[in-house]
Order: sequence, then C-alpha cells, then structure tokens
Amino acid sequence: MPANRPYCNEAYPEALHLDPKLFPLRYSCVELFAGCGAMATGLSQAGFQHLVMAEFNKHACETLRRHFAPDAARATSLIIEDDVRNVDWATFSDVDLVAGGPPCQPFSAAGLAAGKYDQRDMWPEAIRAVREMQPRAFLFENVRGLLRPSFASYLENIVEALECGGRSSEARAYEVAVIPVNAADYGAPQKRERVLIAGIRRDVGALRPFPAATHSARRLVWDKWISGDYWDRHGLPRPINAAIPRSEAALIASLARSGAAPSSLSWRTCRDAFVGLGEPESTSSISGHESRGFGKQYPGHIGSQLNAPAKALKAGVHGVPGGENMVILDDGRTRHFTVREAARLQGMPDSFLPTGSWSQAMRQLGNAVPVQLAEVAGSWIREMLG
Repeated sequence: MPANRPYCNEAYPEALHLDPKLFPLRYSCVELFAGCGAMATGLSQAGFQHLVMAEFNKHACETLRRHFAPDAARATSLIIEDDVRNVDWATFSDVDLVAGGPPCQPFSAAGLAAGKYDQRDMWPEAIRAVREMQPRAFLFENVRGLLRPSFASYLENIVEALECGGRSSEARAYEVAVIPVNAADYGAPQKRERVLIAGIRRDVGALRPFPAATHSARRLVWDKWISGDYWDRHGLPRPINAAIPRSEAALIASLARSGAAPSSLSWRTCRDAFVGLGEPESTSSISGHESRGFGKQYPGHIGSQLNAPAKALKAGVHGVPGGENMVILDDGRTRHFTVREAARLQGMPDSFLPTGSWSQAMRQLGNAVPVQLAEVAGSWIREMLG
C-alpha cells in the first residue's frame, strides 16, 4: 500500500489490494476502535495483515505507532487517529476482514446502561463500516452486558443490519453468529466474559461452529487439589485443605469420583502469567514492572487471587476504580498490578509497553481484547475464508 496517503477517497481512487510479495499468504484486515493493538496482535498471529487501524484515543495511537508502525511513513498510512464517524470506508472495499471492539460503556453493568441512547454507542458505525466495505467477513467484540434482556431488541436490530450487510435490502448478505465467550476458556489468564458478533458473506461460505473451549476450571482444580501438578510446577508446597477456595471445593468430589483428569488444559492463573517477573521494585530492570504499591479492597471491589485467573481488567472512564486491577499476594497483602503484569494478563508480549502514565496504560489494557481470544477467533475466520 502506498505510503503517505491520507484516508479519504480522493487519495485512494483505486481499490486496495495486498501485495503478495510483501504479505504472502496473509489476509487483509481493517480494524475500527483498535485501542492499543491487542486484537491486532491476535489477528496477526492468526494470519491477518492490517491495512488500517482506526483509533480515537491519542495515547492508544501512540502505542500503535510504537509497536506496529515505527516507520513514520508506515504510520501515516496504517493508523487513523480520528473519530470513526469521519472516515469514508468505501476506499477499502476489497478487505477480507473488518474487526473491532465498539465502546462497551453503553452496555456495561458498570456504566449507565443507556444502550443506543448513549452518545458513545458506536454500533451504527460498525454497521456502516460493513455496509461501505462489504468485507468477506467481520468480527466484533463487546461486553457480555449486550446480551441483557433490556438490550434484546437492540441486539436483534444489530444482527439484522449486519445480516443485510448494513443495507436496507431484505436480502441477507451475511450469515451472522452471536457467541458468548470467556477468555479464560481459550488460554487467557483472565476471566473475561465477552460476546463476539461474527459474520461471513454468503457468497464466501457458511459459518462453522466456534472452536470449543481448550482450557477449563475443572482441570485447574484437578491440577491443584488432586494431582498437585500446579504446585509442583511452581516449586511450592501444596497448601493445607483449609486453603481450598469454596468455589473449587465443590468440584473436587466429582473430579475424584471420575478418577481421570479432564482432557482440557488448565485455566491459566495470575501466578502462571507472572512467571519470571518476580515482585516489582521501584528500580525494576523489566520494562513496565515498576512497583505501584499496595491498595485497599472494599465490598464489591477486591483483588484477583494469585492462584486463579485474574478478574477482568478494568479501564474506567475516570481512571481505574478503587480496589480493582490488584492482586492478592501469598501473605494476604494486596497490591496494584504493574503495567507488565496487566499486559501479560492480556496476552501481550514482553516487548509491548503502552505509552503514557500507569493510569493511561491501564485504561488501554483494560479496554483490550485478550490476544489468545483474538487469535482463536481470527484463526476460525481465516479457515472459513480459506
């Protein structure tokens, strides 16, 4: 794709195509609401090459430039720092995949739950992007709150609009699926319940079932309290039975009766994710692993258990809520996640570091799609496209 071109149609009179010499065996992708690039990382691992990443937040755009387009010319063509409502998507009509996570605040249990009446509702823009690009497939992510009964009619309208390809025609242009998922079930060390809305154009193929979960809480309980492999893996003595969490104790009896370990992989825990980091210091040599100190918990806002997947990272409209984005240590103290720990919880590599302060970095990471989930969903779509 030529460098130094703006994103208006006047500068892109011809349709865009991937150069097979530059991007062999990869599919093209345009991503809206790209955030700090976690979904892009997972989709890249699944075989997609981004033509454009659109994002409004300036700190997130700086992060995208740092990690996806260190060359200034490439940054100009790849990253659109603007409100998606200002973008003419018809330029990218040959794209294989349109992806993104429309802002979740209108549907989040932690927000006002105003849905389509919230000015931050960007589902109409996601639908417009599909209408103008007519991609071979699309993949959108949002909070599980979108499935609440109060939003049922709005969700139905979203699905119907996407089935029509965003057009008013009665013809159904896409086959669409609404898929509830928990990122922990696909290898993310974080219990992050979300909903995926995916579609494939009918002239391309039909939607296949979404991949089955690969990880489970049952296997984690087996590894911790029956085989003891979890503690051996971390070089720790097995805790006394009194330390078994109530939620896990309920599974032990049925697992013991079965006499066989679940065939799935174990849910990954905070301890698994943080291997090799050690406790943070103010002078840490690991980028982003500087100490943030200890914090207080209060009812409804408690830290994540070290030997379980983390709670869903929070972004917060006005900063991270008190009592959140913290881990409970072995000695019972609770401290804030470092940026590096939060990045690992989202599946980002250790070379990744968001720009800005701790609060700005946490906001970017709290809004991100876990890389493991994005890769699974991307691979699923790539196989259908192939």
